[in-house]
Amino acid sequence: MRSPALRHVLTHLITPLLMCIGMGLAYMGAFVTPEPHHLPVAVVGSGAEAKTFAQTVKDRAGDKLDVRTVPDRAAAVGLLKSRDLTGAYLPDPKAPELIVATASSDMGALAVEKVFTPVAAGQGLPLKVTDVATPVDDDPSGQGLFFLMIAVSIGSYASVAVLGAAGGTLPMRVRALLTVGVSAVVSGIGALLAGPVFHLAHHDLAGVWAMAWLYSAGILFIGVGLHTFLKRWTTLAMMVLFVMLNFTSSGGLFRPELQNGFFGSLHAFWNGAGFVEGLRGLLYFGNEGLARSVWTLAAWLAAGLALTAVAARHERSTQTAAVEPTATQHTVEEVEEEVEEAVGV
Repeated sequence: MRSPALRHVLTHLITPLLMCIGMGLAYMGAFVTPEPHHLPVAVVGSGAEAKTFAQTVKDRAGDKLDVRTVPDRAAAVGLLKSRDLTGAYLPDPKAPELIVATASSDMGALAVEKVFTPVAAGQGLPLKVTDVATPVDDDPSGQGLFFLMIAVSIGSYASVAVLGAAGGTLPMRVRALLTVGVSAVVSGIGALLAGPVFHLAHHDLAGVWAMAWLYSAGILFIGVGLHTFLKRWTTLAMMVLFVMLNFTSSGGLFRPELQNGFFGSLHAFWNGAGFVEGLRGLLYFGNEGLARSVWTLAAWLAAGLALTAVAARHERSTQTAAVEPTATQHTVEEVEEEVEEAVGV
């Protein structure tokens, strides 16, 4: 190709086109056809009749449901609040009841209601639905925490282009300090959005900020470390890690039991899932499961710190005394291109 300018344009078009393919595959693969996949439910009762009923439900549902029996209503509520169950059915001959926790997953609650409403109707009885953990009135669908995660994620990964490229001439220890500061600001913005602005968090706002900082700092340190090795391809890598795989596996819209096995398996250890589930535990479930989520976020932060340390060592080993005269101009152009790619998406 004879024109350097045309070659430059075509080369840089690779990134948005790959993003288009990746976003389509990720979002459509994760969200377009939500179907129950081993959705955990329970039948309340300890006798032979309850066990027979549970087995009948399981046989009809196949792999869509994992059905167990629990001895009483209190046990069922406890499992719902620990998020080990999506719904529990009490097969009362006069007033059947379905217990759910919509703060854990509004879509999951709808899925189990769809399963058990026909069961009650087959007995000629209306189904009573009891919600033992409801979202706040300012977030009736319970999906506000998912959109909070998106805001914090974008603030974090978009900042990587600036810290990595524009900060490329700074020592890594300075970039690391800037990363700590940027993550504090991004998480502060997240706490303001969750509290005073949209009222998603009616309590424990300091805890929301702390979790947002862990989440943001993990993304930023991973991005700054990656930039040393990937340069302008860092934006694509960050999109794959913290948008395509992260948003889709977070459980913010659909719990993993309503997704295919790939995204459901990522939910167990990906950082977005740790953030969303941790906030749910903090705000709605009396800190149930919070420790596990904090450890998940801490592990991602530790990975980011380790990657940044490796990048610092690599930069020191390859540093040369001579600096090309055009290096500054090249850095400015690189920053502009990376920021446009990161923010434009």
